[in-house]
Order: sequence, then C-alpha cells, then structure tokens
Amino acid sequence: MKKIETQYKTRVEFYDLDPMNVVWHGNYVKYLEAARCDFLEKIGCTYDDIKDAGYAYPVAKMEMKFVTPCVFMQNLVVKTQLESLEPSLNFKYTILDEKTGAKLFSAKTMQICVEIETRKTVYSVPDVLKKRVENYES
Repeated sequence: MKKIETQYKTRVEFYDLDPMNVVWHGNYVKYLEAARCDFLEKIGCTYDDIKDAGYAYPVAKMEMKFVTPCVFMQNLVVKTQLESLEPSLNFKYTILDEKTGAKLFSAKTMQICVEIETRKTVYSVPDVLKKRVENYES
C-alpha cells in the first residue's frame, strides 16, 4: 500500500480555548476529524461515499501527544498520513505551526470498518475506498 499524506490548514478560534487561553485538549479531536475528512475528500472517497456503499468507520482507538499548546489566532497545518488500510484504517497526524513549522501535537487513530446494516466488523477494505487509495495521485 502506498503512503499518502495530505495537509489541512486551520486557525485557532476563540471558541476553541479553555480558561487558560490555550486550546482545550478535546478540541484537538475536532482538528483531527476535519483533517481526516479533508484527506478522504482529496483522495476522492468521502465518508458519504463509504456510507453509500454500506459501511462506516468508527474510531476504535486514539493516541495523542501534546507538545506545545496552540493559542488564539494561531495558523495550523495538520499533516495526515494514511499508515495502513487493513485490517483497520490507521492514520498518523502531526499539527504544526504554519509560520514556524514547530511541532505542536501528534496523534494516531485506528478506525474499524463496520457494515452498517448488520453492525458487524469487516476485516477487508471496501472496494470504494481501496480503489481510491490505489489510484490516488498526489
């Protein structure tokens, strides 16, 4: 399987902050979700495409490492890399400061393929996703 990496840009908004004026830890998950949706859109296979094929990919495991707090109005780059497709969808993320390139945060997620109708785990990649990954040209 080829390694694919995309970049998603976002900015820290006021509503992302906690009382200490840094990004609340739970909001990093939002950044990862947005970056993952952007990744799938860029390869031409959105969550809606996967759902229309009868599958879902709920997150089963998430690992996060906080390096330096993100702050209000900071421009971020979220690098999203597909690590593997089978038996689970595994992504690696790195959040960087857009201006300095400093590493602020890293994470990994594991998602399990589930057949929507039966809610049973599927251990192979649905064709709709597999073909898009194979045919992706960066």
